[in-house]
Amino acid sequence: MPRTRTTKKLAQRIDLNYFKRSSPLRRWRTWLVVGIPALAVVWLVWLAVGRDDTVYSSGGLSAAHAVLNTDCAACHVREAGRFSAAATDMACLACHDGPIHKEKQMFTPTCASCHVDHRGPVRLAATSAASCAQCHAKLRVKSGASLIANQIEGFGEHHPEFTVLLARHTDPGTIKLNHAVHMKKDLRGPDGKPVQMACQDCHRMRGVIEPWPYADPQLRPASVFASTDTASPDGRALRGALQGPSIMSPVTYSTACAACHVLQFDKRFTEGIPHGKKLQELHEFLLKKFQEYIATHPAELRIVREPDRSLTGMPLQPIARMLTPWQWVAERTAEAEELLWRKTCKQCHSLAKAQGAPFPEIAKPSLLARWMPRAKFSHAAHQMLTCTSCHAAATSTEASDVLMPSIAICQSCHNQSANGAESRCFLCHTYHDWSREKPVRGKFRLHHITGGQPPQPGEQ
Repeated sequence: MPRTRTTKKLAQRIDLNYFKRSSPLRRWRTWLVVGIPALAVVWLVWLAVGRDDTVYSSGGLSAAHAVLNTDCAACHVREAGRFSAAATDMACLACHDGPIHKEKQMFTPTCASCHVDHRGPVRLAATSAASCAQCHAKLRVKSGASLIANQIEGFGEHHPEFTVLLARHTDPGTIKLNHAVHMKKDLRGPDGKPVQMACQDCHRMRGVIEPWPYADPQLRPASVFASTDTASPDGRALRGALQGPSIMSPVTYSTACAACHVLQFDKRFTEGIPHGKKLQELHEFLLKKFQEYIATHPAELRIVREPDRSLTGMPLQPIARMLTPWQWVAERTAEAEELLWRKTCKQCHSLAKAQGAPFPEIAKPSLLARWMPRAKFSHAAHQMLTCTSCHAAATSTEASDVLMPSIAICQSCHNQSANGAESRCFLCHTYHDWSREKPVRGKFRLHHITGGQPPQPGEQ
């Protein structure tokens, strides 16, 4: 007969006091449960005594704020009645002026909502496109109408064409230049040999000290013609933060033109007239040069008519004339000025002579320093590209052509694809209008930041 096993009999075999007996696993568990919290409390007390708040940090600070990693109170100001100590705008403005974006803006974000710190050594200016889109996706202003597009979510989302191209602006400069001619092959160079010019021969960033291939080392850039108009095409002044060494230097005659375009005024002289002078000064220069010349060449006061230069129908001049030095200088000066005003200078400059004026007036060049007043651009960051990849200079025949690249050219590299270059708004635009920046009084002593010993009384 089989044995019967009931649950009651099985239960009688279980020791009901098993949990009262100690075991190695149970002992380790007890020590861990009690010991770890105790060690944590001791650690927190130790940090509190040493005034080390890094344990409460969300992460490392940005590269600009790295020196404040151990001084949380520099940014996190505790307010009465509140347990948390958030980084307020007042804490940021104590060191950074941070002027507002626009006076008509409907919403002013907090500093920390755009510049998120505690993410390691990142660049705080590299804000997200969403920070800009919270206003510009549906842009509204306090009063009046917005002068810019009001639905932009990013560089690739509803961003309009650049204003200078959209409004079909023309170059306001008065210098006559044909880019296509200067980029042809086999141009005659200064020594008569054929050359192939490059964009860098005339256009360079500020600060580059490499010799200019078509410069005249004896000439200095003339201040009257080297000045540039820093206004934008629509008349707005440029912000101070948008100027910098990465914009192009103005093209000057002395650095880019002098070696090929010699301003010769008479076959008797190998030198040309000085560039950049007022026409009254050029007149005095010519008088002096011819006076010095005739003083050492008195034989030229007797002028013999050249028969082959007589014009049909015009009265013949005497075969020989004897002039006084004053008459000879006056005639040669008039001939040189006729050549300069009607051909040499007019080849590049616009001249206009008012009625009764002794000399014509040369129009101001008005070279624009920047074509995008609301954006910043660095040529230095694009040096790996050829200039003609973006600028259609090889086909430009008019000086009024604006050789700005279209937005489509920029978007071919700057996009949100896996291989795209940075395309967030901060790359080209700044939120703060730094032209309105105010001086800030520093609040830290050096030992506050470095963690060193405070200066003794009487020391700086």
